[in-house]
Amino acid sequence: MDQKNNNTYDESSIQVLEGLDAVRKRPGMYIGTTDIRGLHHLVWEIVDNSIDEALAGHCDEINISINKDNSITVRDNGRGVPTGKHKTGKSTPEVIFSTLHAGGKFGGNGYKTSGGLHGVGSSVVNALSSSFIVKIYREGKIYEISFHNGGLLKKSLKEVGKTTKHGTEVTFKADPSIFVSLNYSFLTISERIQESAFLNSGLKLTLTDLRKDAPKEVSYKYDLGLQEFITFINKDKKILSTPILLRGNEKDIEVEVCLQYSNDFNENLVAFANNVKTAEGGTHVTGFRTGLNKAFNEFARSSNILKDKDKNFDSSDTKEGLAVIVSVKVPENLIQYEGQTKNKLGTPEARSVVENVVYNQLKYWIQENPKIAEQIIEKAILARIARDEAKKAREAARNSKKRSGTDRMLVGKLTPAQNKNKHVNELFLVEGDSAGGSAKLGRDRKFQAILPLRGKVINAEKAKLQDIFNNDEVQYMINAIGAGVGNEFDINDINYGKVIIMTDADTDGAHIQTLILTFFYRYMRPLIENKKVYIALPPLYKLTERKTKKVSYVWDEKDLKNKVKNNKEKYELQRYKGLGEMNADQLWDTTMDPQHRQLILVEIDNASIAEKRIVTLMGDDAKKRKDWIVDNVKFSLEENNGHII
Repeated sequence: MDQKNNNTYDESSIQVLEGLDAVRKRPGMYIGTTDIRGLHHLVWEIVDNSIDEALAGHCDEINISINKDNSITVRDNGRGVPTGKHKTGKSTPEVIFSTLHAGGKFGGNGYKTSGGLHGVGSSVVNALSSSFIVKIYREGKIYEISFHNGGLLKKSLKEVGKTTKHGTEVTFKADPSIFVSLNYSFLTISERIQESAFLNSGLKLTLTDLRKDAPKEVSYKYDLGLQEFITFINKDKKILSTPILLRGNEKDIEVEVCLQYSNDFNENLVAFANNVKTAEGGTHVTGFRTGLNKAFNEFARSSNILKDKDKNFDSSDTKEGLAVIVSVKVPENLIQYEGQTKNKLGTPEARSVVENVVYNQLKYWIQENPKIAEQIIEKAILARIARDEAKKAREAARNSKKRSGTDRMLVGKLTPAQNKNKHVNELFLVEGDSAGGSAKLGRDRKFQAILPLRGKVINAEKAKLQDIFNNDEVQYMINAIGAGVGNEFDINDINYGKVIIMTDADTDGAHIQTLILTFFYRYMRPLIENKKVYIALPPLYKLTERKTKKVSYVWDEKDLKNKVKNNKEKYELQRYKGLGEMNADQLWDTTMDPQHRQLILVEIDNASIAEKRIVTLMGDDAKKRKDWIVDNVKFSLEENNGHII
């Protein structure tokens, strides 16, 4: 009998992937995902290579175009990729663009600091493209090399003309067999390159969209860099001071920090290391917070605002209303990241360097601006008081299970799950009592809890803090989730692995979603950052075959067209106006059953952009809100590929 089967593990099971095959086999290991975010990540990698030329002082202009065939062209006016023969016997461009871990970032002479994927960026893009063409303008000549089908050499490097230009031009088309969609977002790329322009003062970045009859183009160039960045972030807020720019260079680490306080309640901190966004912070952020607190505590003590019996301010106090950009440039021999995603800087030297720069320069700014410093400290005192109130709310939530009588009403109409495993349990925030009743009957009571919400949740962007916490619907959510609120929110205490917002598929439902998300973003942001928040997608139509009475559901107009095509008479069509029109079984089958439902994961890809959008969409300026929606919103799941971006 043949002992070999699918479970056999021997020498024949070991597969060696040559060249770029590993990238195509496991693209997620290199770009995170093959959805719309992964598609855009390809653009970032090529653009970041050009920005490295700018960091090295050899480039001041980068042009990106989205071409009619959904290919991307990135051109810079840097030095141009070296064109000589490499020691491997291949041309240097062939090595750079088709070999992992090959590039000018390893030898020590090409780049002092750099972002990107440390020499794998351009080759990974090549591996995931059906077409990849490089033109090099260098030393009066134009060279060209091309690849296809995931990095296979199509045409070797060849001189194709003369020129007075210098730089590198890359045109690639993502492989449609790998990516879910090739539909690039002009807005997403535009926002990303604007951020890069802020970070690199004097660098001009231009984006052109050639996919339509009338090309669309934007250009960004900021001579004041981070000062203009912070002004952009705080544009719609009442500020307490002009931007505070702190700069320094120690141990070959360049530090640039720009901060500004407003009358807002929230912090907006954005951190970068070598132009790469470090979403999880790291040593440079720790150094900033330490230096900031040290400078303000020292002033508060010397001014007798803090008495001997008072505790020092901590980061929870001094970060209220703070917008700050922390940017460090770390030499390649010192750069360290925690994990492979580069989301958190681990370089130990960065902490002390940033702390010294921030403390020494900020204390002089405070001496020159004592009145503004006193206003900031007054905010810190109020923040401490609010934090104490939030702590009480958190303790109330923890003790809610022990309460009886009228106090039990604080949990609203929560129908709890039977399971005690909080990692498995799900909380559905449901629009209205009618839909809540169907959800209660249709749910799996073992792990699904239901909290119906009456009317629209208070707008957390416009309302006063006290009014927000006095709002019944907000209190119901705080107590049900069980992890506190504001600075006292502790992600480890949440009662559910998923918090799912389930509303009608209409404008009112979308508004309620936005109000809940605004509250979460402002006062429970770790809930979103830890990927705990989802939006349920109820179907728009119910289709019943006239002869067989077989029922099926569709979620959007495009899906409906594909389903019925030219056989409309074959079906009975029902348009759902709301969740309340579904009976319990239908709601379970379409929207709550983990085996068949569709959920949108809510994520924050860009904190500074998210901040601007919240202010625009939920603030007082109705015209600005309307203009943004008209220009940017496309009401289709396909557009964002199942992610809120």
